[in-house]
Amino acid sequence: MHDSAHLHVTGKANYVDDLPVPAMTLYAAIGVSRYAHARVTTLDLDRVRQSPGVMSVMAAQDIPGENLLSFIQADEPVFASTHVACVGQPIFAVAAQSFKQAQMAVNLAAVEYEPLAPVLTVEQALAIDSFVLPSMRLSRGDATQAIEAATHRLEGQLKVGGQEHFYLECQVALAIPNDDGGLCVHSATQYPSYVQQAVARVLGLTRISDVTVMCRRMGGAFGGKETQSTLTACVAALLAAETGQAVKCRLTRQEDMVITGKRHDFIAQYQVGFDDEGKIEGYSLELSSRCGMSADLSGPVNDRAILHSDNCYFLPHVSIVSHRCKTNTVSNTAFRGFGAPQGIWVMEQVIDEIARYLGQDSNEIRKRNFYEPGQRDITPYGMRVEGRLLPEIVSRLETDAGYGKRRAEIDDFNRHNPILKRGLALTPVKFGISFTQTHLNQAGALIHLYADGSVYLNHGGAEMGQGLYTKVAQTVAEELQVDLERITISAADTSKVPNASATAASVGSDLNGKAAQAAARVIKLRLVEFAAKYFDVRPDEVVFMNNRVSIGSQQISFQELIALAYKERISLSATGFYRTPEIGFDRNNFTGRPFLYFSYGAAVSEVVIDTLTGESTLLRVDLLHDCGKSLNPAIDRGQIEGAFLQGAGWLTMEELIWNDAGILQTNAPSSYKIPACSDCPQHFNVTLLNTAPNQEDSVFSSKAVGEPPFMLAISVFQAIKDAIVAAAGHVRRSPRLDAPATPERILNAIQDLHSHNQQSC
Repeated sequence: MHDSAHLHVTGKANYVDDLPVPAMTLYAAIGVSRYAHARVTTLDLDRVRQSPGVMSVMAAQDIPGENLLSFIQADEPVFASTHVACVGQPIFAVAAQSFKQAQMAVNLAAVEYEPLAPVLTVEQALAIDSFVLPSMRLSRGDATQAIEAATHRLEGQLKVGGQEHFYLECQVALAIPNDDGGLCVHSATQYPSYVQQAVARVLGLTRISDVTVMCRRMGGAFGGKETQSTLTACVAALLAAETGQAVKCRLTRQEDMVITGKRHDFIAQYQVGFDDEGKIEGYSLELSSRCGMSADLSGPVNDRAILHSDNCYFLPHVSIVSHRCKTNTVSNTAFRGFGAPQGIWVMEQVIDEIARYLGQDSNEIRKRNFYEPGQRDITPYGMRVEGRLLPEIVSRLETDAGYGKRRAEIDDFNRHNPILKRGLALTPVKFGISFTQTHLNQAGALIHLYADGSVYLNHGGAEMGQGLYTKVAQTVAEELQVDLERITISAADTSKVPNASATAASVGSDLNGKAAQAAARVIKLRLVEFAAKYFDVRPDEVVFMNNRVSIGSQQISFQELIALAYKERISLSATGFYRTPEIGFDRNNFTGRPFLYFSYGAAVSEVVIDTLTGESTLLRVDLLHDCGKSLNPAIDRGQIEGAFLQGAGWLTMEELIWNDAGILQTNAPSSYKIPACSDCPQHFNVTLLNTAPNQEDSVFSSKAVGEPPFMLAISVFQAIKDAIVAAAGHVRRSPRLDAPATPERILNAIQDLHSHNQQSC
């Protein structure tokens, strides 16, 4: 079971906001911009300073180090100074004796603006060439010529919205000064090393090691605490350094939704050429995303969208252009799938467009375009797709889910029900596992064995509820052949494991598990050598098994061996390091092997829509997913179910709306809807593929599971489209439906098809 499950359900799990605070701890609040784009003409904070309980007020000019949050591109300050670039951009911060006093003081600031014309949408940004980063291109062959020469051609525009992370625990940090001028920062972050570097930089410290960042657990993250956690940590650290007192900075839900970045929304322009069988011969795609006011992680997010725009399909001639649009909205950031969901969603839309045009089942079109070993197995960026795992998954799922039989049953239901219409769809996923920035594919771990045989484990990974700590502890327990109860799992801590990469890209278990495995093997080898010498046997006669050690003809307990080793002064501490092998990616020309392996899956979703209200209900899901040799089937199942439902929320109900002034209207649970328990299908059949262990050198032949199942929710969107077509009389035309498929959009799509029918008649 999850190592903290009993703490979660009893409310005893300590998150950053639950930690005991030192005496005289102060509480921070942040003053933010009320304009999307403006010049700051006056910033008068005198009344703020005079407000009851206020101990410190800090703006851009008060920062002792560099006023900079971002690392990839120096374009995002901690506090805006002369200009603001989005509603919610921080301008100053306050530390007071209570959270309420800090909040009241912030509202006393006198800030005057000279409003400037904002750029709020992708369309507006494209019109004036407003980009946070240069556009990128990936191409193979001659897509234009292939499309023109194809028997059939289609083109169109598709839009997919963004998504709020909506983690249960909002952004929070607690900064505690040390007596030597350093700081300990407890931060709810997926990336402690990033926070450590940012805090050291804003404080003007010459040594990063003067800052320690710790995180035992987070209440969810989904990418939203990879870089976005840096703001609260830096604000708390700046105020703590200024006052010499501990400072906690915690955002309210509404503040969090307004201030922090989200999933990128995309506009896609496509052209596709194909033959009578639906095989794609040429594909041209232009992806434009809303990145917001700064680059943040928009570069790698959009890169991954490019790299996954093929999904599972061989594209002989392809051209993909990616525009990273700069807008006066909050800077968008990492989110589960990291750009891949948008690229894959577009590809699946195009496949469905082809199927509707040809009047064929979209599942057959998908299978005809799958990668095939031999001649059709190289991605547009030059990586080989090994084996035939995907066709095996789809074939098995078709059988297990009764796809053909249910298709006939749904058609019969739709013929006899004029108001309610059902839809069915099967979609697959191929997801690359590794950071596309090659240098991030590294991890470290630290293991101590104590004289009583107990084990202390530390690594650079962050626990956000996904079960990472459980899996890594299982790995160490398996290596040492001891019970999991012997292992003490400790918090992520930059003072123990330095320079750790973010827990992201689904590689948390892959990287940290291998590093911990390496550390365990170092200690185990020492113990084997010691035991062989001490008992005068060959090293191969020393075997660890089930809390005991077989040494020649005798057996002793693991604890006895450790006690003996301690008395003989054998080192019982070791570090482990891992770097992902065989990967390398040239981003300049988009070629190479960016991923160690691919994870696969497929899902069949069945929905029903109400043609009077536009409401959709997910009735049944059958899902088959490739986890390699699962490290923990229960945790993996939970990750698959959660990812799928989160993906369904993104594509059906989660809608971000800004008004013409750039103010987020969906800024609270009352206006932003996420999936609830009632949105889970009554029949949710999740199966782990157990016949295909990972062929790469992963942790016990396992595969990553955090992100890939998210994309399987595209089957829900496609099933809704299928039901819309049924409502319009099964026309050979795909409905105009952007994501999310809200009731309004569903009704509009039905009306659009009806209008097309009337025009055709």
